[in-house]
Amino acid sequence: MNDIQQQREPKISLALYHLFKWSIVNPMLRAYFRGHIYGAENMPTSGPVLVVANHASDFDPPIVSSCVRRPVAYMTKQELFKVPVLAPAIRAYGAYPVQRGGSARGAIRAALEQLDQGWAVGVFLQGTRTPDGRIPDPKLGAAMIAAKAQVPLVPVSLWGTHRILPRGAVFPKPLPVTVRIGQPITPPSSSKDKAELTAVTQYCCDRIHAMHDLAR
Repeated sequence: MNDIQQQREPKISLALYHLFKWSIVNPMLRAYFRGHIYGAENMPTSGPVLVVANHASDFDPPIVSSCVRRPVAYMTKQELFKVPVLAPAIRAYGAYPVQRGGSARGAIRAALEQLDQGWAVGVFLQGTRTPDGRIPDPKLGAAMIAAKAQVPLVPVSLWGTHRILPRGAVFPKPLPVTVRIGQPITPPSSSKDKAELTAVTQYCCDRIHAMHDLAR
């Protein structure tokens, strides 16, 4: 991380975020999925922060961004950045490229660069979608990024998203979704202490599961 961090994402990214949120994501979440949101006040409104969540649906990234009230940058496969019209749009919206099959070090470096630019960066603790929204095997990547950047982790629970687009379905089902945002968690003091990284990761996971258990 640089000595001087930006406190907000670029203005063009913020403008695109509000356009997409209020024209598409929020109306769909509120009306179609009858979304309930709790704890939005726990999300820092500025400065770099790591958002850690469970993951069960392709709808999760835009839902999380909408609910935490600021853009959230997510890693995206590098191939999409070769599409002429799509590339500048997703980059402005916060996506950053990660090579498929590349090293974890490269993904961590890319996330640190986004944090350095004032973004909130999103990381799904499982690293991939799970069928029920639980996190059976949380990865240490989020804790390592937070330790290197010395930024807080904000736990987010997504309940119900695993049911809205079942296998074989073409359109999402209008089933209820609940998002809960927990209080920020202090980052590990060192990125080299595996025991501490594991403890913070498990604490994030436990917080997410506790919110998930509250269901609707």
